[in-house]
Amino acid sequence: MECINWVGIMESPNFEMHCIGLYMIDKYLLFSLFFTVLGVAQHQDKVDFIRASILVQPLPLKKQIKGDVSYEFEVLANVDSVFLDAHNMDFEKVYLDNAEVPFSNDGKTITIKKSFKKRKAHQLQLEYVATPKQTVYFVGNSAPLSDQMAVAEHSRSQIWTQGQGKYTSHWLPSFDAMEEKVEFDLNIKTPAASTVIANGKLVRRQKEKDSLAIWKFDMKQPMSSYLLAFVIGNYSKQELVSNSGIPIENYFYPRDSLRVEPTYRYTKEIFDFLETEIGVAYPWQNYKQVPVHDFLYAGMENTGATIFSDGFMIDSTAFVDKNYVNVNAHELAHQWFGNLVTEKDGNHHWLHEGFATYYAYLAEKEIFGDEHFYWKLYDKAQQLQGLSERGEGEALLNPKASSLTFYEKGAWALVALRNMVGDDAFRRGIIKYLKKYQYKNATVAQFLQEMEEAGKKDLSAFSTKWLEGTEYPMTEVKSMLKSREPSLALLFEMEGRIEDAQSKDIVYESYWDATISVHFKKHLLQNFQGNLSISLIQKAFETDAITIRQALAASPLDLSSSDTLNKEVKHSFESLLADRSYVTQELALIKLWSTFEKDRSNYLDQLEGIQGLPNKNVRLLWLTLALVTPDYRIADKPVFFKELSFYTGSSYNPELRQTAFQYLNDIGALNEEVFRELIKATNHHSWQFRSFARRLLDELWKDEGFKIQLQEIAKGLKEDDLRYLNTKLNLE
Repeated sequence: MECINWVGIMESPNFEMHCIGLYMIDKYLLFSLFFTVLGVAQHQDKVDFIRASILVQPLPLKKQIKGDVSYEFEVLANVDSVFLDAHNMDFEKVYLDNAEVPFSNDGKTITIKKSFKKRKAHQLQLEYVATPKQTVYFVGNSAPLSDQMAVAEHSRSQIWTQGQGKYTSHWLPSFDAMEEKVEFDLNIKTPAASTVIANGKLVRRQKEKDSLAIWKFDMKQPMSSYLLAFVIGNYSKQELVSNSGIPIENYFYPRDSLRVEPTYRYTKEIFDFLETEIGVAYPWQNYKQVPVHDFLYAGMENTGATIFSDGFMIDSTAFVDKNYVNVNAHELAHQWFGNLVTEKDGNHHWLHEGFATYYAYLAEKEIFGDEHFYWKLYDKAQQLQGLSERGEGEALLNPKASSLTFYEKGAWALVALRNMVGDDAFRRGIIKYLKKYQYKNATVAQFLQEMEEAGKKDLSAFSTKWLEGTEYPMTEVKSMLKSREPSLALLFEMEGRIEDAQSKDIVYESYWDATISVHFKKHLLQNFQGNLSISLIQKAFETDAITIRQALAASPLDLSSSDTLNKEVKHSFESLLADRSYVTQELALIKLWSTFEKDRSNYLDQLEGIQGLPNKNVRLLWLTLALVTPDYRIADKPVFFKELSFYTGSSYNPELRQTAFQYLNDIGALNEEVFRELIKATNHHSWQFRSFARRLLDELWKDEGFKIQLQEIAKGLKEDDLRYLNTKLNLE
């Protein structure tokens, strides 16, 4: 998730699980009950919804969903009503067992009031029109088709869903509670030229009248409704097969065929590794991954159908800077941890995000090696220690904990738990937990019981330290890392010497020469730059490791200082412009351009035509510097300005748009078209981008001249585009 983007060890006496007795069991039950009363989505435990057959037709011009769903359910105890969560829906037909039935609809739920008898089975059919305020996103291309740049870059429209947690009820009468698991068969009616991706196996594509088609998807196993998803757009696909025979479909925009390999690199290896490491077969019929425009997070682990941001569709050069490997592994791990076994409610979120993060790190370890794995764990440990030092440490069982806690502390808790019980017991416990609760819901207490039985250890102290505690046990963590990774042991030795002596007395070059670890050397450059000699800096430039050279580009090295600069170092820094790393090129360009005024044109010439990452990091910087370099290609400046301004448009992803807005504002080059796009951006569905746009507009609003321009531009915009701006106008 991917994206996107929530989530034990301590030693205690060894004794058999059966000797723990009722004390431990009662403790965990009380623990679970405590968090249950905090408030979760309502679950009707006297009714069991078993399967659903769904037909939906998106109406993009109205931004609505026309739907028909038939549910089969059983009554487990006598009740006087049955309800489904249903936001902003108008119901055209409500039938119970093929007969019309009275119902009430309060805009959030639909309720069928009737005397339902125990052990009776029923069928409920609902025809409706939903107007989703969230969860379904109708993403179109607003750029004029006459603009060839727009056609080449963004000739697409999409419809996609994001039901994280409990929001599928905005387009389908369903269940906000994660505990209601249903076998969903999804049928989607859409223009025949579109591609549809959804949960389950595509069993048929049935052509209809009026150039429409119905895509029919079948699911074999039940799942929580928040994991139901679909994408409609223009896609091609790469097809793979896992060692166990599971079909894997990797989707891409037709124009991105050259990006398929670097984007989906290691997908099969990750899949095969996770099946083997977890020890439980992949639980669904197939696995699909599909990129979408303007996604809210990195990725989302919908059952058998991960949706992720198309900002991860990269070329080979970008792989070293920003790749999809971790998100790929994280969302796939969720197919077991979250989808197969689902948390009872948000109070047990560690069972999702901590586990997916941990297994993604294990997959990276398999691909990139032990050193990569342990340095990544160390990096996350430092972040968590920072929280503790600021008094912001959080318990993993706090349902309102931050993503850093759920994901990273959650992963570390599993590292510690495995270190405590041992590899074999850990795997046995995981397998038993997944098999016992498959297609069901579970609590942290239930997971711990399985691990106690497998490891024959009392985990109460583990729970106190790692799950309930707010302080991060950094001393214990560093001890474990020191014993596992020699380059980290070397780092801790060096840091110990620094604490005991003046930094100037440390011979950093001897530590540099003592290891071949790229991670150690990168860390040295990033954290001790001011203490490193010119000879050591030159050694760093001479390496062919891209990450080390990137650390040099990002370093605070003052190229204008006569004390540190010589021609050889300048020449070495200039060589970074040719590195196969878009981040390195971006960092080197801005530093060289800022330092050596006479060479600016030469630096710009070297990087002309380089686009960079999917967010066009190099191109946006290049356009900005080209515009503000006085004597550089004066006749072309209007073209440069038009291109930079164009990137603020809604055809581009929020990250790219935000950078374009920032650069144009920095150089004082905002115009009417940019203002128009900024006003629209204040209502964007991505809260991060929306917040940025609102902050920028608030700042501009303080300038009387800009304020007048914004008010004038507002007259030509639709009411929906003015929701935020009108709040400012209404205050005056």
